[in-house]
Amino acid sequence: MAPLLYARFFQCNCRVAGACLRKISLVIFDCDGVLVDSEYLSAQVLVETFADIGVNIDLPFVYTHFLGHSFSSVAAKFAKLHGTGVRESFETDYRANLLRRFTSELKPMPGVIAVLDSLAIPYCVATGSSPLRVTRSLELTGLTSRVKDRVFTTTMVTRGKPAPDIFLHVAREMAVPAQECLAIEDSASGIEAAKAAGMVVWQFTGGCHFQHGYNHQGTEHLVDRVFDRMDAFFDAAPDLRLT
Repeated sequence: MAPLLYARFFQCNCRVAGACLRKISLVIFDCDGVLVDSEYLSAQVLVETFADIGVNIDLPFVYTHFLGHSFSSVAAKFAKLHGTGVRESFETDYRANLLRRFTSELKPMPGVIAVLDSLAIPYCVATGSSPLRVTRSLELTGLTSRVKDRVFTTTMVTRGKPAPDIFLHVAREMAVPAQECLAIEDSASGIEAAKAAGMVVWQFTGGCHFQHGYNHQGTEHLVDRVFDRMDAFFDAAPDLRLT
């Protein structure tokens, strides 16, 4: 991709001592739990699909062990925790159940379209979801025309989140130094990945999963800002808004 032509300096009020003045040339959004309000739906479907094979887990278990991870990571974690793998058709069944639920219930995060339309610098998406899932999610929520081909998934790299691979890949492909990227994440694995890549990281806590038991404690020292409404996105960085 061609080098980006826009950059803005902004002063952000950090959760650590002092403040930081950073040149930001690119905003990288996670998809699930940030652009689309999907994490609670996904967790429900995962609980239900496990129940279909006689495995009883609850939402807190899903949030603790699986939130923000690719399906391959979920399967590997499950095998490690339970001493056995899931059946061969489990992933297919889960994805089919999830897409049916998405078709009837998935919504864009309130206020996110206005944020995307108001950004003065380029943005893209970095997600641990499968290409099919993220494509369908963006279609159902009317976001495809906004993000276009600027969607990166962990299928493009060796390691998924919390490894920094996807964020470093995005920085290379978008021709932006990692330290000039602002990552918007909701989950611990995404936050750890973006921070390990050397990026400014904001945590968004406005998704439904935060209202249904997701405990996001433990990452406060890694994030530069926490916000729970998309209409507050530019409060800490007004220079990122189109004028």
